[in-house]
Amino acid sequence: MEFRPLTVPGAWEITPKQFGDPRGVFLEWFKSEAFAEAVGHPLDLQQANCSVSAAGVLRGIHFADVPPGQAKYVTCAKGAVLDVAVDIRVGSPTFGQWDTVLLDDVDRRAIYLSEGLGHAFLSLEDDSTVLYLCSTGYSPGREHGIHPLDPEVGIVWPTTARDGRPLVPQLSDKDLVAPTLSEAREQGLLPTLEAVEAYVASLRG
Repeated sequence: MEFRPLTVPGAWEITPKQFGDPRGVFLEWFKSEAFAEAVGHPLDLQQANCSVSAAGVLRGIHFADVPPGQAKYVTCAKGAVLDVAVDIRVGSPTFGQWDTVLLDDVDRRAIYLSEGLGHAFLSLEDDSTVLYLCSTGYSPGREHGIHPLDPEVGIVWPTTARDGRPLVPQLSDKDLVAPTLSEAREQGLLPTLEAVEAYVASLRG
């Protein structure tokens, strides 16, 4: 598999090798040795999630308090989503910047987002099935969000589904009332680059 660093430091696009024959396709969508070589430390898998979304469902921007944060290794087993990493680390030279990876059932790529990054995705097809490997379990008290349509962040979301239909973003009640990036910063919700770098360094030993 091939790891490509994104423009948001701490995020990678992962492209697996696919082996097809008349029966179907086989691939390794996660491999510990390759991951540790690219990222610099192993993934401490604590929880595996699966979400199924209709076309237009927009989830995020989500993040967790650091330490320990929640790193995510994400792929789309069925359908297609545009997955987004956002730098929300106060003090980062790329604060507020974002990058995207198309996750689908054709190229079968994955994305890794390290601790301290914001994560969101837009489903481009009905029943898009997203699988997440997470470094920590769900903990409501330390998980937060930023509005995914915040103009300050300025994510350019697709307006057309995979089949050509127009997309209308569908947000959860929680995401609808999420603060903007500036509001989250003023409220002290965002991780600092210093805290994130210290925590990631501890993972590398």
